[in-house]
Amino acid sequence: MAKIKIIAATGCPTGIAHTYMAQEALEQAAQKHDVDIKVETHGQIGIENELTEDEIRNADCVIIAADKDVEAERFVNKRIIETSVGNGIKNADQLIEDAINGRGKVLYPDDSIDSKKEINESISKEKVSNTDIKENKSSSRKVYNHLMNGVSHMLPFVVSGGVLIAISFLFGIYSSDPTSDQYNQFAHLLNTIGGTAMGLMVPILATFIASSIGKQPALVPGFVTGMLCVQGGSGFLGGIAAGFISGYIVLILQKSLKNMPKSLDGLKAIFILPLLSVFVSGTLVFFLNVPMNSINTSMMDFLKSFEDSNPILLGIIVGCMSAFDMGGPVNKAAYVTGTALLAQGNYKFMAGVSAACIVPPLATGFAVLIFKNYYDKDEYNAGLVNFILGSTHITEGAIPFAAKDPIKMIPSLMVGSSVAAALIYIMQVEVPAPHGGFLVLPVVNGGLKWVFAILIGSLVSALMMGSFRKHSIERGKNDTTK
Repeated sequence: MAKIKIIAATGCPTGIAHTYMAQEALEQAAQKHDVDIKVETHGQIGIENELTEDEIRNADCVIIAADKDVEAERFVNKRIIETSVGNGIKNADQLIEDAINGRGKVLYPDDSIDSKKEINESISKEKVSNTDIKENKSSSRKVYNHLMNGVSHMLPFVVSGGVLIAISFLFGIYSSDPTSDQYNQFAHLLNTIGGTAMGLMVPILATFIASSIGKQPALVPGFVTGMLCVQGGSGFLGGIAAGFISGYIVLILQKSLKNMPKSLDGLKAIFILPLLSVFVSGTLVFFLNVPMNSINTSMMDFLKSFEDSNPILLGIIVGCMSAFDMGGPVNKAAYVTGTALLAQGNYKFMAGVSAACIVPPLATGFAVLIFKNYYDKDEYNAGLVNFILGSTHITEGAIPFAAKDPIKMIPSLMVGSSVAAALIYIMQVEVPAPHGGFLVLPVVNGGLKWVFAILIGSLVSALMMGSFRKHSIERGKNDTTK
């Protein structure tokens, strides 16, 4: 009797460790059950161990253990068992058993009559598996996967760009300005390259959210609407909305155009679909930018009105705004206000803003250290990386942590950022640089106080985040034992 052939694809949002842990767990489980398996990994360095067309064609079952897009539409007429990457690690044995026992769903049937008959027979025999934990039916999980696909592709742009900008400030606060006495060509080069990378953050986010939904046809409208968000000032939150709008517009258009003659497929692919999708999604995002930009302007005016008010109240407002969307329009309203006041010689306001922006990534690092047993290896590694990102004023490093449980994590980060900002305003610290994190410490007036406040705020957020995580995991364990 021939061995059952299983193929699998694994992937996690950051692509650092979990992807490969799931691969190893599935391979070990397959060896234990004496079946053949090949696992394709979708890590941060790209696709490895890529599945060939022959391997897909000859496979008896497909296991997808991923929290991001792994191009599942390739698996036409194949039974697919779809679950999270974490479940791929914890329940690899059960997943292999499910594959052996004929479980799974044909998610991508082709149009042939024979195939439809075969699929109907397969569905009629289908069994429900506990390892699926209802994830195939969960629309919220699909939304999460689309979002994480965008975030995972965005992060390298944020990291590389933010660090280069921060390093440029080592040569002087105005070292990248050709009109300044501090001007340095190399610093200008670093700032220009870093600024370009950071400027692509929102378009890349929108592009890969869209492509996760609408596949390759959604790449163009996703990127265009992402650029519109940059130009229109709707930022990170606008990019998320643009990605989902573009992706679903492409799906709607594809469904509307499916009855076009086959002879026009080429024209539809390179002309009709791109033209309509860019126009429709671009128009929606263009008008979405108007209210979001108005909100940003109102927030900036609101902040300026508190410039000389109670330091604790100002700290709470700045802290909450900076940590609310971590690089989005609310965060940017506080940041741009601080930058504008710098030009007027007010260095105190920016001191609180920069601290509030540094706290979220540092908090995730402290959280994974203090509550190590409640975070998986992938999250632990990402948290450690966030020490570097936070130290260089890259708030976006905290986004993957916040996205997993926004109802609890975002308020936790807002509290820590508010504590840090309030302490800084009370101690009247001054920061004359708009960016750079701890790299600009030499020019900070009250540098030790500034670092102290940031550490206190980070630890407050870390303790809150870790406590929520601990409670959630222990409650889950208790539920499963009942």
